[in-house]
Formats: sequence, C-alpha cells, structure tokens
Amino acid sequence: MGKNAKTAFTKEQYLYWFENMMLVRRYEEKAAQLYGQQKIKGFCHLYIGQEAITAGMMTAITKEDSVITAYRDHGHALAMGVSANAVMAELYGKATGCTKGKGGSMHMFSKEHNFYGGHGIVGGQIPLGAGIALAEQYRGTKNVCLAFMGDGAVRQGALHETFNMAMLWKLPVIFICENNEYAMGTSVERTTNMPDIYKIGSAYDMPSFQVDGMTPETVHEAIFKACEHARAGMGPTFLEIKTYRYRGHSMSDPATYRTKEEVNEYKQRDPIETTRAKILSMKFATEEQLEQIENNIIEVVNESVVFSENSPYPDSSELFTEVYAESDYPFIRE
Repeated sequence: MGKNAKTAFTKEQYLYWFENMMLVRRYEEKAAQLYGQQKIKGFCHLYIGQEAITAGMMTAITKEDSVITAYRDHGHALAMGVSANAVMAELYGKATGCTKGKGGSMHMFSKEHNFYGGHGIVGGQIPLGAGIALAEQYRGTKNVCLAFMGDGAVRQGALHETFNMAMLWKLPVIFICENNEYAMGTSVERTTNMPDIYKIGSAYDMPSFQVDGMTPETVHEAIFKACEHARAGMGPTFLEIKTYRYRGHSMSDPATYRTKEEVNEYKQRDPIETTRAKILSMKFATEEQLEQIENNIIEVVNESVVFSENSPYPDSSELFTEVYAESDYPFIRE
C-alpha cells in the first residue's frame, strides 16, 4: 500500500483510510459486545479511538515491511491484512484463528502478513522488533520493521538497551509509541517528569518526533519519512504518536479515572468522523457511498462471528505443537 508522502492526498487514500478505520471500529465494537455475552473470555484490549494510526501506517509502508506490537493488537492485525474471520476466531479460541486458537486477544500473529504479534509482556516486543530489523539488514533487503509500544512500555529498561543497539548498528526499525495518555489507569504525568516521550530518543541521538495520531494524514507523513530514512541505511526513528482510547484499558476497566469532559473532548476529534467530513467536503464520495462501505464492513464483521461460532476448538494434539521451531542450522541436533 506504499504511497509517496505529499501534502495533498488522493481520493483512493482517503477512501482506503475510511474503510480501514471503519473496519477496526466496527470489529472492536462487536468484540466488546461478544465479550459482554461471554463469547470471548480472558483479556481483551480494544483499539477504539486509535484507528488513524494503523490506517495511516498502511499507506506509508510496503507489503514487505513488518509490524510487531503489544497486546492491543486487533487493529494492527486487521490493518496488515489478517482476515476478520481469522482475528475473530482467535478471540473465540478456535482452531481457525490466526494463531490456531492458542494466543487469543493478546497474541495475534501472521507470518504470511508480516505481522509478528501481539505480545503480552509489557515492552517485550521492543527488542524483538530490533531483531527483525537486524535480520532484514543481514539479508540485505530494504525492508523496515515497525515496533509499536504503549506509553507505559517506555519505562522498561529493554527500551534503552534496544535504542542503543539499534543506533549503534543503524538498524532499519521505526519505534512507535502509541501514547494514549494512560498506562492502564495511570496518566503519563504521574509516571514521568518528561511527558514529551519522544525526547527520550535524543539521549541516543535518534531522530525523534511527536506526531498527531488522530488523523491518518499526519501518521502517514511521519511513518513514510521514517521509512525513507531507514531504507537509506540511516538507522532508526522514534515516533511518539499522540492518540486516545475511548474505552478503558481493557474490557474489565470502567475507566473511572478519566472525566467525561476529557473523553468527549477527544471524541470531537474522532478520526473516522473527521475523515468522513473531509471525503464529503472534497466530493470524493457521497454520504450514500460511505454508508454502503460501512454496511459492507458490518456484514464482514457479522460473518466473522458466524464463522467463529461454527469453527472447532483446537484438538488436544495441538497442545505441544509449535513450541519449538525446526531449523536446518548444523549446530542443532535431534
């Protein structure tokens, strides 16, 4: 989906952003409904409000680039092309899920789509993202790895070790902090004297920028430039993308630590609604056409529920499969 960054975006890009964001929004709303019905169990972290990030990302990268993220991962999986059926079935714990029902909400994965998780350990994916980038550098490709994290994860020591190594080796990795202002229920201001998280990268002389994450345009431009920087062999970039989640940290969180005024203020900047307004104002589509896109997406989401309901659970024989990976390296013996 890679496109050149430019000040004026095309009709195709705007319609793609709208469809991409709408898919994630309607999917997550359905997931919340199913969780309330106890169809989905365990932890479940929704991406509602943050959809502009994955939408803008997809028009800035290539199909060969890879993504790794934390446990708020449904939106990333869907954006990277994992089908709604495979993502929903994974939430159900069914064998037809993208991780064969073994990972659930927090551990989506699809090698086919260059999507490497979905990681439940806070900050655990940061060094893994650098490792994926190291593999690309070793193979001599121009591919880039985007390593996402939340604002809470930047407190992990592994981030600093990874930043140092990535800069030292000029790895083709983009570190992206999705700063939705709360690490679970704790605001950024209560955890650091440096609320501008992007400034952390300056300690490593890493190009670091703060980005408006409520519009796909600004996200696209920032990620595209960072990709160009990495593909030129100049190493990593750190992006703090400012966003906001409209729901609690997880489905078990009533989010009483936030005021209604704060939430409503961010809902005035809903990326889907602002994109819809731009499409209509530029006459890229009519209200009827956008409504048809939304109806098609609702149908896809509803079909994913039927698919998941009718899918089998993993067989007990799967319990010990895929624990270890087979390798042709000579130092590994059976």
